Amino acid sequence: MTDEPHLDWPGCFNVRDLGGLPAAGGRRTRRGAIVRADSLGRLTEQGWQALVAHGVRTVVDLRNDEERIEDAAPRPSEIVTVHVPLDGTNDRSFWKPIEETAEFGTPLYYRAHLMRKPELSVAAIAAIARAQPGGVVFHCVGGRDRSGQIAMLLLSLAGVAAEAIVADYELSQERLAGLFAAMGREDEGAEIAAFLAERGTSTAEVIATTLSSMDLEATLRAGGMTDEDLAALRERMLEPAPAGGSTFTS
Repeated sequence: MTDEPHLDWPGCFNVRDLGGLPAAGGRRTRRGAIVRADSLGRLTEQGWQALVAHGVRTVVDLRNDEERIEDAAPRPSEIVTVHVPLDGTNDRSFWKPIEETAEFGTPLYYRAHLMRKPELSVAAIAAIARAQPGGVVFHCVGGRDRSGQIAMLLLSLAGVAAEAIVADYELSQERLAGLFAAMGREDEGAEIAAFLAERGTSTAEVIATTLSSMDLEATLRAGGMTDEDLAALRERMLEPAPAGGSTFTS
């Protein structure tokens, strides 16, 4: 495996390994452990082969029921899929005002979603922590919004610095241009940037502010995250501590 975060899985456009990032206690996130992606339903047979070759054995699907269309190619038998819809779309009083603006494609709603529905993020984190041996990939449709929220939480719980979490989030923008082109749609990037600029902010600032203004671990514990799942997640995500390095501290 190389240090390049982006992965070439034919059929997908926004796939990257979350390994190689400096974390707490002098450790680094483990390459091959956790991958974030856009919809795996678009993978070709070669794409699924690449996924398996990368060591992935568990898929955590964050999409809503109505978004789960038939796969473009057969899913390998060794892959276990866990469906954990993240949105909570039945809460229309929460989603309706968000869906009416470009906020729906930004991290502006992350804080409110986490405060109102922490148990949904906890369910996704638990699915990753409890997965069978092997790599885990989690995905939504574009790999930016729901996947961005879960990536932010995972990396924060692993002790990755805010700057690196922001940088990971922003990598999606350059990859989504290809996805929108393939779908025959206009790239949303300019509209989202303008929407945020009108509010005096940017995606980078929103993610950084969310991280600095919330105790994410406490929020997730309030939503049901257990010590066991947190320990299992960190064991899965992190390389062993270097000789003489400190143990993990939140």
